[in-house]
Amino acid sequence: MINVNRQGEVWVFAEQHNGKLEDTPLELLGKARQLADELNAKLAAVLLGSAISKLADKLIRYGAEEVYVAEHNLLEHYQATSYAKIICDLIHKHEPQIVLYGATITGRDLAPRIASAMKAGLTADCTDLQIGDHTTANGKESYKNLMFQIRPAFGGNIIATIINYDRWPQMATVREGVFPLPEPAPNKKGDVIIEEVHLSKDNLALEILDEHKRVKKVDLKSSRIIVAGGAGVGSKKNFKLIWDLANCLGGAPAASRAAVDLGFIDSDYQIGQTGTTVRPSLYIAVGLSGAIQHKAGMTESQKIVAINNDPEAPIFDIAHYKITGDLNEVVPRMITAIKKKV
Repeated sequence: MINVNRQGEVWVFAEQHNGKLEDTPLELLGKARQLADELNAKLAAVLLGSAISKLADKLIRYGAEEVYVAEHNLLEHYQATSYAKIICDLIHKHEPQIVLYGATITGRDLAPRIASAMKAGLTADCTDLQIGDHTTANGKESYKNLMFQIRPAFGGNIIATIINYDRWPQMATVREGVFPLPEPAPNKKGDVIIEEVHLSKDNLALEILDEHKRVKKVDLKSSRIIVAGGAGVGSKKNFKLIWDLANCLGGAPAASRAAVDLGFIDSDYQIGQTGTTVRPSLYIAVGLSGAIQHKAGMTESQKIVAINNDPEAPIFDIAHYKITGDLNEVVPRMITAIKKKV
């Protein structure tokens, strides 16, 4: 039997826009730190942009031992072709064993291009990552310390574990918010490695004259209290109950994909596998069946209250407090009771 044990660093793509780091790579550094420790490997961040080297210190405070910095005026705005070229060059040079990206709009665009260029595998939208061993079906090869890439599959009806044992580096995009933001270490030291960038306008697919980013209507990730409505709410008009309950609690309204698809509320408010992942102090699920796709985005909530007229609804399996009844009767009574206490 051949034992294969891959060596190399663990990398996180440090996504930034307009000189500001996104939260997702900081979340990833926390999990990547655990993976690197299990592998006895170094943890590094890869930072691309223009005049962004000052961000390296923050990445080090959040866990990176090294930060590879690629600065160039043509990297000021994200473009898949130029970013993919630089990262592929760095992978060829340093040979990491794992590269992680946030499953953001940028990460979902960039990671597949790099995977294709490197002839490597890529698992999209992971909700967990672990280290483990694998023996091939014929029993002839045993692979040590592989990254197990865990994600919902088949429409969220199963949780799949995917491994990539014969192509390197192992790469995955990871959903926003599935890992908690680690505590920064103010006095942590690390190495900032400035990489030489060879880039010209010929490497750009287009010239960006200006960039405008649409601001989301709600910041669900930062909300301590969330009231989410599902298809069981019944109508857009009836969804006012969700807004009213959220408002009197000082929380944020949210919804399942089914409610968004029915037009009850905008997609900015969607929680679940194809929406935002949250971990509030209090999560109130109203008229929500509790499909796996939705639960994937909110199971880490500290306290879950479920309101449903179906006593067998799957949402009750994860709820800390269960209310079986008509939401049109239960929610107004809750609002009245809360207002009396305020």
